[in-house]
Amino acid sequence: MALTGCCAAPVSPGTFVSAFTVLCGARTDLPDRHMCCVFWLNIAAALIQILTAIVMVGWIMSIFWGMDMVILASYKEQGIPQQL
Repeated sequence: MALTGCCAAPVSPGTFVSAFTVLCGARTDLPDRHMCCVFWLNIAAALIQILTAIVMVGWIMSIFWGMDMVILASYKEQGIPQQL
């Protein structure tokens, strides 16, 4: 079970887990890089995901709010009664 959103963490900890699996010998798409470099790249990616989670949630909410405003405006234009 992934720990996401409302449960325990703002994002899934999968990127952190993948960073530590590299240290255990997992294959990567970057064979020319040393495993420590790949580990730190994964840690940096996980931290960036956590730091931008709040921004992304706000951005997605603003898209949904904009869609609601367009829908409500089209109802008003057509003369359909609205229920708020």
